[in-house]
Amino acid sequence: MRLVIFDLDGVIVSTDELHYLAWKTIADREGIPFDRKINNRLRGVSRKESLEIILSYSKKKYSEAEKETLMKQKNDIYVASLKELSSSDIFPGTREVLEQLKQLGVLTGLASSSKNARLILEKIALTKAFNCIVDGNMIAHSKPHPEVFKKAADILQIPYENALVVEDAKSGIDGAKNANMLAVGIGDAGTYEKCDYKIDFLTELITIIKFINMQANS
Repeated sequence: MRLVIFDLDGVIVSTDELHYLAWKTIADREGIPFDRKINNRLRGVSRKESLEIILSYSKKKYSEAEKETLMKQKNDIYVASLKELSSSDIFPGTREVLEQLKQLGVLTGLASSSKNARLILEKIALTKAFNCIVDGNMIAHSKPHPEVFKKAADILQIPYENALVVEDAKSGIDGAKNANMLAVGIGDAGTYEKCDYKIDFLTELITIIKFINMQANS
């Protein structure tokens, strides 16, 4: 295994609650029902697709201009809430795992549908920890389309079959499999039948990488 590609939100750091609160603010303003069950449908998809899901619960028809306004309002609320984000919000063991992968000669990539991914990485001081970063500003299709993962592998010139993706959402797992890559589901995503491996904590990843490489060399 020559490349490990990480999703950002839910794998490296969690801003799920900040997204939820920002979308809920917008939904409440518009009088649209929105709860955590609906919010779960937004995981791993783009801002535009998230808005379309939310608006599907509204009786009102929105113009494209109105949709653009709502997306901007949501993003403004979300970005403002990121001010308090810091390196202390990184999930335990993340830095150690990235360093161990480096020692094993495994490249690392960050692949996120979020257009705020680089801002988040700056806030948590991890921008320089990855060999490449692909965010929502660089892709035309969000997960489960494989574009974001393929682009990361292409940048680093690694064949797709030599890459592994760590994801916490079904859409991301589907995207990884659509890219012909191995998929590791972390947390609840590990129960998804398309996962090749399941982990509860990121620190378990190194054991999987060593196992895969041992099999490849046997």
